[in-house]
Amino acid sequence: MPEDLSLDAVSVLLVWTAVAVYALAFIAYAVDLARRSDLALKAKDAAPATVAAPAPALVGAGAPTIREIRAAEAEAELALNARPAERPRLLWARIGTTLTWLGFLLHVAATVLRGIAAERVPWSNMYEFAMTGTVLVVAVYLVVLFRYDLRFLGTFITGLVVVLLGGAATSFYVVVVPLADPLKSVWLVIHVFVASLASAFLALAFALSVVQLMQARREARAIARVGAEADGAASVSRGRDGARFLRTLPSADSLESLAYRFAIIGFIFWTFTLIAGAIWANDAWGRYWGFDTKEVWTFVIWVLYAGYIHARATRGWRGNRSAWLSIVGFSAVLFNFIIVNQFFKGLHAYSGLS
Repeated sequence: MPEDLSLDAVSVLLVWTAVAVYALAFIAYAVDLARRSDLALKAKDAAPATVAAPAPALVGAGAPTIREIRAAEAEAELALNARPAERPRLLWARIGTTLTWLGFLLHVAATVLRGIAAERVPWSNMYEFAMTGTVLVVAVYLVVLFRYDLRFLGTFITGLVVVLLGGAATSFYVVVVPLADPLKSVWLVIHVFVASLASAFLALAFALSVVQLMQARREARAIARVGAEADGAASVSRGRDGARFLRTLPSADSLESLAYRFAIIGFIFWTFTLIAGAIWANDAWGRYWGFDTKEVWTFVIWVLYAGYIHARATRGWRGNRSAWLSIVGFSAVLFNFIIVNQFFKGLHAYSGLS
């Protein structure tokens, strides 16, 4: 940690303040999910008295009917696509979003001050890349909120940022140093920024895919229970179908479709990252491709997401298989940043760590 109150010291202070605010946002979003669970439970308890069911036996055992399940899904779809002024007024979700905006502004200020202190763009080592990458994750999330009501992802996004940004400030911090000669290029601005932006969209697709898996499991259990009770099964498992807040979220199909859209955007940016990296490598080292570890892993990530998009579009790989491909792809992104940068030697050894 810097000892004097320089611009970099102020930047570090703002980073930790942003981490604290993001942690508060995480708590607020978690409370929102808990409140959604309570609302879902109350709605379920009230359903037999307010919803006409075609077969009383289906609700008598406490399970929702197919009609109730589809009605809940339709209501969640409307909420997902509703304009900000028309969305449910969920107090804790609004508090979480407000805190996320505050943390984001502090985060941006910290990143800008680091760049001013370094007199260059603030993404030349692992600490700075983590700062910029996480600020773009939050930026993409907040911008998308104007189009889709994804506040139910708040715990995933803020939790991820707290872990990555806090971990980077703890383990990856380095003092400001001059750029290495190969980094003195306009491609540092273009290549690394686009890679960060791609990672932000892929992170959002990852979060949606995780929720998709949870929702798909809940839907399968709920429908199986309805079918079993409709067949007159004497003993049907009364276990929980999953977290109750999932009943207030869009269907697994809708979550998958949204994750797919964000993955495509991230894939386009990642493709440009791969191309720009090859051009930069030719300028710096006189060859477009040299099987350097970082180059290989960047290509591996591209192949994983290309396979995900192709399999879903042409081979019918939908549902859980599609979600797992998305999760594996983003796991490779994290591996590329955290593990490859630290433990694999090569021409891209710019972590800044000794």
